[in-house]
Amino acid sequence: MTHVEHYHDWLRDAHAMEKQAESMLESMSSRIDNYPALRTRIEQHLTETRHQITVLEEILDRNNISRSVIKDSMSKMVAFGQSFGGMFPSDEIVKGAISGYVFENFEIACYTSLVAAAKQAGDTASVPALENILAEEQRMADWLLEHLPDTTEQFLLRANAPGVKAKN
Repeated sequence: MTHVEHYHDWLRDAHAMEKQAESMLESMSSRIDNYPALRTRIEQHLTETRHQITVLEEILDRNNISRSVIKDSMSKMVAFGQSFGGMFPSDEIVKGAISGYVFENFEIACYTSLVAAAKQAGDTASVPALENILAEEQRMADWLLEHLPDTTEQFLLRANAPGVKAKN
């Protein structure tokens, strides 16, 4: 594979990754009842993610790159499995916040690589958009890490209160 082919493949991967993120964020947001700050930030990032999908589709179209229906479908199936599995643990909110932080860092690494690949492939027109997505992912990861102690403390307080639902 040439460096341009790798770049194109990684753009398809990023598109599939964002489709997976969209599914996971939708699922998590719909189940958060008792953590309003987290729900608000998840919903904000869901809006960002939907915009990121649009931006990636524009980059794919501008570069005449076909989208991978298989990768998108597989990513959605993985996201469904993750969200379904997250419905049962009694500490769902804490595990979800931790998983979200890990996923954001995965996205940060992918977009860091994509920016470098875009430059090598000569797709300088896409670099600002990819850097913008990267910055959004970094802000989300920073927010999750900053609020993880508070989310954990709120969960522990709720978990110790009789008759109070703590998991979400």
